[in-house]
Formats: sequence, C-alpha cells, structure tokens
Amino acid sequence: MAGKRIKVEQTGSPIRREASQRQTLIGLGLNKIGRVSELPDTPATRGMIAKVQHLVRVVDSRESKSQ
Repeated sequence: MAGKRIKVEQTGSPIRREASQRQTLIGLGLNKIGRVSELPDTPATRGMIAKVQHLVRVVDSRESKSQ
C-alpha cells in the first residue's frame, strides 16, 4: 500500500464553503478548479477526499496512462 498513488482533480469552487473544506482542499494540494494532485493512497487521504467529495473527483489511473 505504500507505493500506491491516487490522482485527484478539483471540479468545484471553494467559494461559499466552510473554512474547513477550503483548508482540506489546500491540504490535498488543490486550490483552483482543474488542478490535479497525485497523493499517496492512505486512509487519511481517503478521508480528506470524502470530506470534499462534492468538489473533487478521483482521476482513473488507466485514463492517465493512455494519454
């Protein structure tokens, strides 16, 4: 599990969201729509993604390899 990575793309705006949701996006390395961040696939990262699931999407790894 230490070698697994997960790509996350921001799809929604943090404007008019709770401060904790904005801080979570910054913690994920996201703060602008369309930005993609590659993170370790850990329970902590999954929890952060779950907190802002309405603002982000997980990019399929197969999708990025074919490009």
